[in-house]
Amino acid sequence: MTERILVVGGALYAGGRLLAARRSAPAHLAGRWELPGGKVEPGEDPEQALVRELREELGVEVKLLERVPGEWPLERPGYVLRVWAAELISASPEGVRPLEDHDALRWLAPDELWDVDWLEHDRPAVTEAARWHAHRS
Repeated sequence: MTERILVVGGALYAGGRLLAARRSAPAHLAGRWELPGGKVEPGEDPEQALVRELREELGVEVKLLERVPGEWPLERPGYVLRVWAAELISASPEGVRPLEDHDALRWLAPDELWDVDWLEHDRPAVTEAARWHAHRS
C-alpha cells in the first residue's frame, strides 16, 4: 500500500475574491494555476503546515477559517489535497507577492474563477471553496 501524503491548500479570500497562484515549477506544472499551499511535514498538523506554506510561498500571515469539505487525490499516488478557507491578516491583497514556486498571482471574482487554467486536481477543490464562500457571504 502506498503511503498517504497530505497536501494542504489555502482558499485565500479577500474582498470576495479568491487567490490563484501560477506554478513556476516543476516544468510539467509550470504555467498552470493552483491554490497555494504544500506538503504537511512529519510531526506537523495540517493547519500549521498551511500557515507555514503560505508564509513561505507568499510572505503572508493568515487566519484559517474552516476546512472546505472534501479531499482530492493528486497526480502522485498516495497524495491527497485538503483545503482550508483563509483570510489575510498581515497584508492587503495588492501587497501579496509570489516568493516560492509561483511566478504570478490573481485575485479572482466569483465570475472569473474559470478564467485561469487550474491544475486538474485543484478544479474540484476550487468548486468546493467557491460553494463554501457563497454560503458564507
